[in-house]
Amino acid sequence: MGVITLLTGLLLPSLSAISAGGRALRCQSNLKQMAVAAQGYAAHWDAYPAALRYENKAGVFQRVAWDWVTTNSGQLISPGPLWNFADNPGEAQHCPDFEGKSTFTGDPQTGYNYNTSFIGAEAAFPSLGWNGIRRGVSPSACSRGCDCAMFGDGGWKSGANKFMRAPENHEGETLSAIYSGGQAFRHRRTTNVAFVDGHVGVVHQAQRGIHHSPTLLSQFMNYPKNGFLSDDDRLYDPR
Repeated sequence: MGVITLLTGLLLPSLSAISAGGRALRCQSNLKQMAVAAQGYAAHWDAYPAALRYENKAGVFQRVAWDWVTTNSGQLISPGPLWNFADNPGEAQHCPDFEGKSTFTGDPQTGYNYNTSFIGAEAAFPSLGWNGIRRGVSPSACSRGCDCAMFGDGGWKSGANKFMRAPENHEGETLSAIYSGGQAFRHRRTTNVAFVDGHVGVVHQAQRGIHHSPTLLSQFMNYPKNGFLSDDDRLYDPR
């Protein structure tokens, strides 16, 4: 009996590591699917999907995000633009290692974020249509696709986030918004990243960003569980 107990104690950590490794691989597969879908979208429209824009359809104000379309009050309307270019988008848009709820009301799946600082166009609330939208970098201008993040494990103080923010803040957001757009190092202290060229990699070290302060790190980012991919914009800017 003592030998069996000893062997069980030795085996359980190994099984746990195998299970965690399997979830990390599923996460990488999900991110790969989203990168391929974004490439398909770009090939069709000559632009990457918008991260967030607003529409008024038959009197209903809609938030059209890259993954889901919801009303302003959070009611789910339909899948987002990536669904037309993905094989299994419902499952692919939920990280298997994230067990919390979306912090963007109405989203049924969550856990991932999209490079909103440089890749996805973004409209300021409540600008409708494509007028007044901050455009992302065009596919033809992405000369550093192998070194630029497109999708990744999103994480901040209150859970997951769907808008990946670059630390230098060239778009002029509040620093609290920037530090709420970090990456979750949830896979045994690593984070998965799908790059613009379609390959998926692993980043092992959470970075604090050049504007870091104790308040930003603790109250918004929850560092080091979450962090940036690099202290500057080198892993976010595809040019």
